[in-house]
Order: sequence, then C-alpha cells, then structure tokens
Amino acid sequence: MFVGTQYPIHSDNDYKLLAQLGVNHINGFPPGSADTWTTDVLSKYRQKVESYGLAVDMIALPIGTKPEDNQSPNITLGISPDRDREIEICQDIIRACGQSGIPAVKYRLFIIGITRTEPKYGRGGSLRSSFHWNEIDQNEPPGVWGEVSADEYWERIDYFLERIVPVAEEYKVKLACHPHDPYTPDGYRGVSRVLGTVDGMKKFVQMHESSIHGLNFCQGTVSEMLDDPSTEIFDVIRWFGKRDKIFNVHFRNISGKKLEFEETFPDEGDVDMLKAARTYKEVGYKGMLMPDHAPAVAGENAATVAFAYCYGYIRAVLQSIDALND
Repeated sequence: MFVGTQYPIHSDNDYKLLAQLGVNHINGFPPGSADTWTTDVLSKYRQKVESYGLAVDMIALPIGTKPEDNQSPNITLGISPDRDREIEICQDIIRACGQSGIPAVKYRLFIIGITRTEPKYGRGGSLRSSFHWNEIDQNEPPGVWGEVSADEYWERIDYFLERIVPVAEEYKVKLACHPHDPYTPDGYRGVSRVLGTVDGMKKFVQMHESSIHGLNFCQGTVSEMLDDPSTEIFDVIRWFGKRDKIFNVHFRNISGKKLEFEETFPDEGDVDMLKAARTYKEVGYKGMLMPDHAPAVAGENAATVAFAYCYGYIRAVLQSIDALND
C-alpha cells in the first residue's frame, strides 16, 4: 500500500510538492474536457506526471455528483438516447486508459449529490463537514429527477454496467465506483439511495461480476452507513477486500455514526485507523490510501496544509504496520 491523492492540481509545482511529500501515486487530472481524452492525450499526460516521479493510478470518468453539475446527467436520470451518448464517452475514455497505461478509472452514480448540514467546529476551531438528520429538511421535495424507486435506480445502474464492464474487461482497466454519500432513509428527496448501504454495495459488486468491477472504497462514507463504525468497519473492509473488490481507498475518519456524523482529521475520529490499515493489509489490498476530504483550517494555502497533514499521517500509519509485522 502507499499514500495517494485526488487533490486537484493547479500548477506543475503541485506535482513537485507531492513528490517532496512522498505522495508518488495520484488520481490524475488530464488536460481539457473529458471528451478530448484520446490515447495520445492520456499518454502524454501520464508521461508528464511520471517525469516528476509520480504515477497516474487512475482518473475520473465525467459523471457528476448531481444532475445540476451537467456532467453526464442522463446516466443516472435514465434518459435515452442521451445516456447512450454519455456512456459512449466513458467507453472511449476506458479504451484510451487501457491503451495509454492508466490502469483504473473511478466514478460515481449519484443523483442527489453529497448531502451535508452546517459545518461544526473541530480541533482548534477547524471546521468539520457534517451531517445531522435532525437538522435537515426531511421533507425537501425531489429535484429534476423526480421520484426514483430502488428498482428504477438499480435498472439505471445495470444499464450502465452492462455497457461499461465488457469494455473495461477488454482493455484491462479497473472500474472503481464510489458509494452514495451519505446514507439517507429511502424516499429522501424522492430517491432510494441504493448504494448508501453495505447491503447495496454488496449487491452492486456482484452485478456483472468481473475482476475489474469494484469500488472506490470510501471508508468515511461507509462509516457513515453504520450504527457503530468503531467496531463494524473492519468486517466491512474484510468482506470487500477478500473478494478483491477494493480498488482505491478514501482513508477518512468520522466522529459519530449513521445519520449524525462529522468528518475529522484521521487521528481524531472514532475509527482506529491503524487497525483499519492493518485490515487492508490483512486482505491483501495493495493500492492507494488517500484523503478525500479534510477539515477546513486557518491560514494561507489552508486546504493544501490540511491535506499535507493527512499525507504525513498515512505515511506514518503505513510505516507502523510494516514495523509491527517485522
């Protein structure tokens, strides 16, 4: 295992900084719009990143967190033939990844987006992204998507996988899907968020069964599905890890549980992150552990500083589990 990142790249100096911090594996951000990501474009991008001593382990398919993002909205809205054109772009990107040496893509199949309430104060006055069900408008109406039952959502997911998995198999590119963030009760804003439970995730990875079909395993999001993350998360890691369904890890901690949680720095949440890392190693996971979010902190370059703290923490955790096995 190794430290990774999906933090946006703003200039070439960011590649230098990552190398200096020992973050040598990234989710990449190729130049231009996704429909221009040809094999040549991705090959040149990969070579550029490698010139800084970094590896592009995956890139993201252009599917937004909600229809309003206008990134392939019809895939999750289930509108044909528009979704077919959007799926074709995803297929072309997968082919280009396979031909250019990028081994994986990540994606999400959200409708509502990432739902949060007002942030809460954390350590030293930092701000934590939070979700408290009792603070939300539980009767907020659906958006442009209308009512979406579990069966309808599964049909849309199946439609996508049926067309994507064979292409990924042919080009040997792993597909890493992010679960729904956070869990919400069925019917919230008219939607049953089928990938917002562990059972839903289990069903998902067994659809169109393939060695290249798995998860962008967001440990924070999965913890948000559980009644007691501090005890339950390890067996969830084992279930997916033993089946080789974990292709990337968002190594994030939370304080709280299902329907009432705050995102924390990795060292201050409820989950024993050293034990979590040992569990990934136990099941044979060999990919990236990366922060996906971090609390907001004070000062200049605040987000970069917060993520740098997380990188250092993850490196120390990985060194610790190696030392414990010596």
